[in-house]
Amino acid sequence: MAMTNDAINSDELVVVATGLTKHFADFVAVDNFNLEVKAGTVVSLLGPNGAGKTTIVRMLATLSEPTSGSATVCGYDVVRDADAVRGVVSLTGQFAALEDNLTAEENLLLMARLRGYSKRTATRIVEGLIDRFDIGEFRDKLVKSVSGGQRRRVDLAASLVVQPKVLMLDEPTTGLDPRSRQVVWSTIRELVQGGVTLFLTTQYLEEADALADHIVLIDHGRAVAAGTPNELKSQIGDQRVDIVGIDANGVGLIVEALSSNFQLVIDHNRRTVSVPAPHDLADLVAVTGALARVSAHVDEIALRRPTLDDAFLALTGQASEPYQQDQSIAEVTP
Repeated sequence: MAMTNDAINSDELVVVATGLTKHFADFVAVDNFNLEVKAGTVVSLLGPNGAGKTTIVRMLATLSEPTSGSATVCGYDVVRDADAVRGVVSLTGQFAALEDNLTAEENLLLMARLRGYSKRTATRIVEGLIDRFDIGEFRDKLVKSVSGGQRRRVDLAASLVVQPKVLMLDEPTTGLDPRSRQVVWSTIRELVQGGVTLFLTTQYLEEADALADHIVLIDHGRAVAAGTPNELKSQIGDQRVDIVGIDANGVGLIVEALSSNFQLVIDHNRRTVSVPAPHDLADLVAVTGALARVSAHVDEIALRRPTLDDAFLALTGQASEPYQQDQSIAEVTP
């Protein structure tokens, strides 16, 4: 039985995918994908271009039928109940779907009227969206004459003329400047606080880290890892002390000072020596003490936790070790 809006709570699953698979002739775009999304959370599909993220979104939004497997959104089957799914989902794709010869404001008013609002109500809704997405400075400009980032903000605003139960954003901040990206992030947080469930695809690691409650790493159509941002980071090891030498000689002194007591990973191109530091500040103190004894030439020293970037590279198999960035890296074991 399909869930009504009032029936959804934070413990219920709003999106469920089981064995979702999509073939294009002999090419497997999505391979046996499974997912459960709780109400009022942000789930991010994170992966490079071509990983299968957009294909998954299109299947969940009823724009493409799966080759096999099944999925439901708010209790509705994406194949059998496609019309009902479209009634609870709002999708903003990678390319703005706007009328070039209308102004930003006129595009939003048109969308509101098409959704059945009266002129008065549509005007009120549009004013709120213009304020929320910081569109006021170009509201009267034709969409074809505004920047790509401004156009994207109008497109995102249009997707919220009616607040959906599930909002699907396919790489929403691609091409946006830092200010516009912060506007979008702020709006996403407001929507989730208001009970909207958000399904986000992105290739920006910092975006998934900042917004997502749960991240699924996608590689070649398959889910290779999943968890909270902190869980994914913890899978690749402990935090580390990074020491940046002033120059090549500085790196040599750092290695000389530390190699007898610590396992080192050396990146000569970045002039960085990394030391695993599972015991937090105690390791940082031990490292700085060893460096001080030989007066090593250090530009920077910092205690760092694994980043989502580290996790992605390690868990997708694109790097054999979390710290390895290029062929110049060597490992030194005492």
